[in-house]
Amino acid sequence: MKSLVLLLCFAQLWGCQSAPQGTGLGFRELACDDPEAEQVALLAVDYLNNHLLQGFKQVLNQIDKVKVWSRRPFGVVYEMEVDTLETTCHALDPTPLANGSVRQLTEHAVEGDCDFHILKQDGQFRVMHTQCHSTPDSAEDVRKLCPRCPLLTPFNDTNVVHTVNTALAAFNTQNNGTYFKLVEISRAQNVPLPVSTLVEFVIAATDCTAKEVTDPAKCNLLAEKQHGFCKANLMHNLGGEEVSVACKLFQTQPQPANANAVGPVPTANAALPADPPASVVVGPVVVPRGLSDHRTYHDLRHAFSPVASVESASGETLHSPKVGQPGAAGPVSPMCPGRIRHFKI
Repeated sequence: MKSLVLLLCFAQLWGCQSAPQGTGLGFRELACDDPEAEQVALLAVDYLNNHLLQGFKQVLNQIDKVKVWSRRPFGVVYEMEVDTLETTCHALDPTPLANGSVRQLTEHAVEGDCDFHILKQDGQFRVMHTQCHSTPDSAEDVRKLCPRCPLLTPFNDTNVVHTVNTALAAFNTQNNGTYFKLVEISRAQNVPLPVSTLVEFVIAATDCTAKEVTDPAKCNLLAEKQHGFCKANLMHNLGGEEVSVACKLFQTQPQPANANAVGPVPTANAALPADPPASVVVGPVVVPRGLSDHRTYHDLRHAFSPVASVESASGETLHSPKVGQPGAAGPVSPMCPGRIRHFKI
């Protein structure tokens, strides 16, 4: 009898530890494809995107699990596990997510796995806890689908660093306005045929003029950050190198008509900027730079600080997105996981 009592006490204690803070022991499971679950999952992904400072925005791909806990004295807490996919839209780009596109498998896609605790009280939603991490598709799976498709390359790869520096120098050379500095290498791939390097990176405006810079180290980022997102390709030809770069500026600045899109520029005449400092502060995050960075992608694991992820955080009130209404009853399907909206990695 004593053993049975101890077992029951242990089970209750374990239940308390597993439940979100402030909830009771009772919960109900919700079908992952239920409109209620999708509504909460969409606002959770919106919350994630609104707090990203690096890498790319995410889209909802699949809801893995949903529990709805009663919360004392009022409200309910949704405990959710969701899968996301990386898009081609950078986190700092104000373009609506609906206008972006999902990074495809042939581009070496990256998946996000997130756990959320979201409080609903008095018709308002508030995120209490967020924890995420990212995983790129395996090289083997990419090769099976597309044998010649390029794979993700480390940010500190020699070709990548050279391409970014050359592309940024080309952009600043063609730019009659503000001088821009590198803030982040976002993505890179070495292409086997034709031999080339593809890079995507973030730049920020400084207090220097592009045509008058003699020492880039003395140029400071503007207090009101003005960012841009660039895509560049450096071709390795027999006669030398040729770089093409196009940058999209997120805030309007006085620029010449061709400042945002630079065509092929001979690298022999392009003066490379001096070596960048060890890091640049962007908001509350210090972005490391230089050859010590072996990453091939920006992990969502680093999107939230420990303070912002704990249960006791005050959270943030969210507005509910519109989702489809339940239709006529159909065949009974498993409650979870839910449907895959794009593709599975």
